Amino acid sequence: MALEDAKTQVDTAFTRSDLRGPSFENAFSGAPSFLRRRYTKDLTGVDLAITGVAFDQAVTNRTGTRLGPRAIREASSLQPYDPPYGWGYDPLSDLAIADYGDMAFDYAKTSEFPAALRGHIAGILAAGAGSITLGGDHYITYPILQAYAEKFGPLSLIHFDAHSDTWPDDDYDRIDHGTMFYKAIKQGLIDPARSVSVGIRTHNDITMGMNIIDARSVHLDGPVKTAQRIRGIVQDAPCYVTFDIDCLDPAFAPGTGTPVWGGLTSAQAAIILRDLAGINIKGGDVVEVSPPFDTTGATAIAGAHVATELICLWGWNHLGKG
Repeated sequence: MALEDAKTQVDTAFTRSDLRGPSFENAFSGAPSFLRRRYTKDLTGVDLAITGVAFDQAVTNRTGTRLGPRAIREASSLQPYDPPYGWGYDPLSDLAIADYGDMAFDYAKTSEFPAALRGHIAGILAAGAGSITLGGDHYITYPILQAYAEKFGPLSLIHFDAHSDTWPDDDYDRIDHGTMFYKAIKQGLIDPARSVSVGIRTHNDITMGMNIIDARSVHLDGPVKTAQRIRGIVQDAPCYVTFDIDCLDPAFAPGTGTPVWGGLTSAQAAIILRDLAGINIKGGDVVEVSPPFDTTGATAIAGAHVATELICLWGWNHLGKG
């Protein structure tokens, strides 16, 4: 869609026929689909589906992340005019990307949620598309990993977070956003030797064999060396990238349920994600954006940028840019 055609467009989240190309609509009006992509449940010809999971019933502290997908979409409306900076290609033009909407579930039947989410993601993968998911609390990564492991086998996990999320929990009926990677590793969904947690700054002796690059190491070594370390751990293994927004310091992302000081800056995160170009990424998510505590909107903006970088990483791999 050319800029001069903008006046003739009416909310292209619904009306655009081509899944590729930038959007030049007003950022302050219209339906807030992610990056102004078309809302659709038809995955025919779709390379990558953006989907929301508005779930926050697994949190240990503050709720509110059920509103995260909506806020991240709204924040993304400032981005779809130009190619993402520094990548050398435009994923919005080179990839067929659709906003698949939010997963529907019954909030009053929490026990049914994990299987529903696993099936939701499995359906996207069965259609031949990849997925980038907007959370929601961090528990959602667990059913998503189950769906991905069914297709790709055990995955390397690149995990950005203030918390390890490997606290012991052998009750697989419990739904908890701090124990799901303990369970995922025990179930063989994740290869911990080829996985890494970045930005950790809370104590947990039980790492389940995960490699740890804590926040202090990122600050001392810098983002470029950190990205090199991550690549050295993951190598060419199929991987999944999960970004808990509380990996960022509360100065940059205050709107989250369990904020911890001493975290990464948004600049550090941007450099690390950009320098991961070439990893064999199969999917990813950004989680724990909690709008009720995000008084300036900065956290949602960070979440939207992280999701865009995940799209760029996925596209780089999918299109063979390396």
